[in-house]
Amino acid sequence: LHIDQQLCLALQISSSLVTRLYRRGLAPLGLTHPQYLVLIALWEAEEPMTMGDLGARLSLDTGSLTPLVKRMEAADLVARKRDTRDERRVWVQPTPKAMAMRADLAAIRREVVRQLPVTGEQIASLRRLLQDMNEALIQADADPA
Repeated sequence: LHIDQQLCLALQISSSLVTRLYRRGLAPLGLTHPQYLVLIALWEAEEPMTMGDLGARLSLDTGSLTPLVKRMEAADLVARKRDTRDERRVWVQPTPKAMAMRADLAAIRREVVRQLPVTGEQIASLRRLLQDMNEALIQADADPA
């Protein structure tokens, strides 16, 4: 075993460093990186999402997602509404304040990408590789052995 041969460490360091770049851009807007990801998921859906669907999309459990969304609601970034037919379901949608941030967040993303020491093609390739790996790991975790 050698520390520099551990995939988990390389992923952890990369994640931390890229998130730090985002944090610098998001802080002036009063956003955290997880809040940024919630907004992107909601914008992408183009309609309200259930908390369950949002959690699945971001791979966040209820214990992590609920306080995150509550803080976003308090900051007027999202609106939550309990389903009238099934009170266990809660719908989430971005507010006009959040919708107005789209251009700023797109600019932050472009700046983060500009600062990365890799090409756009390398980013796309790395993302595809990680998404494929994540999908396979999720599937393996879901399949009882």
